[in-house]
Amino acid sequence: MEQSFNKINRIKGTLNIPGDKSISHRSVIFSSLAEGKSVIYNLGNGEDVKSTISCFAAMGVEFIPGNASLIVNGCGYKKFIKPLAPLFAGNSGTTTRLLTGVLVNQNFDSEITGDESLSNRPMKRIITPLTQMGAKISAASNGTLPIKISGSQKLHPIDYELPLASAQVKSSVILSGLHLEDETKVIEKTESRDHTERMLGLKISNKDGSKIIHVSKKNYPSAGEYIVPGDISTAAFFLPLALLTHNSELLIKNVSINETRIGIITILKSMGGNITAENIKHNSGEISGDLLLKSSSLKNIEIPRHIIPNIIDEIPILAVAGVIADGKFSIRNAKELRGKESDRISAVCYNLKLLGLNVTEFEDGFEFDGVIKNQYPVFDSFGDHRIAMSFGILSLLLSNGGKINNFNSVNISNPDFIKQLKTISR
Repeated sequence: MEQSFNKINRIKGTLNIPGDKSISHRSVIFSSLAEGKSVIYNLGNGEDVKSTISCFAAMGVEFIPGNASLIVNGCGYKKFIKPLAPLFAGNSGTTTRLLTGVLVNQNFDSEITGDESLSNRPMKRIITPLTQMGAKISAASNGTLPIKISGSQKLHPIDYELPLASAQVKSSVILSGLHLEDETKVIEKTESRDHTERMLGLKISNKDGSKIIHVSKKNYPSAGEYIVPGDISTAAFFLPLALLTHNSELLIKNVSINETRIGIITILKSMGGNITAENIKHNSGEISGDLLLKSSSLKNIEIPRHIIPNIIDEIPILAVAGVIADGKFSIRNAKELRGKESDRISAVCYNLKLLGLNVTEFEDGFEFDGVIKNQYPVFDSFGDHRIAMSFGILSLLLSNGGKINNFNSVNISNPDFIKQLKTISR
């Protein structure tokens, strides 16, 4: 599906964003692990979260839609039933990697498959530590899906230092460690998203500048309530739109402002963005608040290396802000982008070149500057929801608008994207 966008003149209004995708995945997983009834409020409505629900439903978990909530009747410790068919994770890397950490501790064999895009994404990063714990996992020769997991294995705790900052790898090891009597330690030198350890209330220590996360069966989740704040990664697409449109003001209600997720806000404020957080709340171990944005003049800055893991999903929309901002945009140390739903480094560079900008692509990033020469672009989404939304936003800022192909990929994370735009565009 090709989607056309016309230039907008002003942004004004209030947005309520669907539940945070990362927190939604974990709320579903922890509720499924727990025994008995849990309730999740404001669960994310994207296809990825639905994939997680589908996988656990296939293992005996009951999900009942409620009034603005989801009721989950979890199975309890090692009480999942053997699925009748391979578990299909769709396009969701989070589903795959976190689910594997659960499945290696079950008493049955299992298999995880995915769509074409997910089937090309790297899984060795979770297979390595889980194998060190005693799991028996086989994958395709290049370490991709399908993954086959042998059940009824006796696992043991490990001390595992993450070779790269990855919340998914960290969470996979933690979920495995939840099933073991003795303590597993996950060590990270560069902090990644910390939803798993926050929501489980895990013990955290520090040594020689590294963060150490401690987990064992005593941390196994109990049934309860989860209140999911709005998704800051979804809200991120609207931040540059409001900042870079004249005479605009936008209030985004109740979004996650977890310290490991607000890198994009930090960067945009450093670029000159007028962004303030209000009405701060604490629920389910998480922090949320309202974001007020006002029109600003942005200038590109040097993006520090340490912040990259916490803006990795927002780099495409930051690049869009960089197109309109003054000066050269440059980002490095972001090779992880090549292993997402698309090769996002290549995808961003391809689309920026369509505008006639001076673009240099590196193995771990890209840089660009120059004046837009092509006023009638048709951008390629590469079937990637974040690329589609990023260049949809850029199209709204261009003099003659723009078009995006295969735009329905936005359903992976935010099927209401167009509807949301219509409520705030003037």
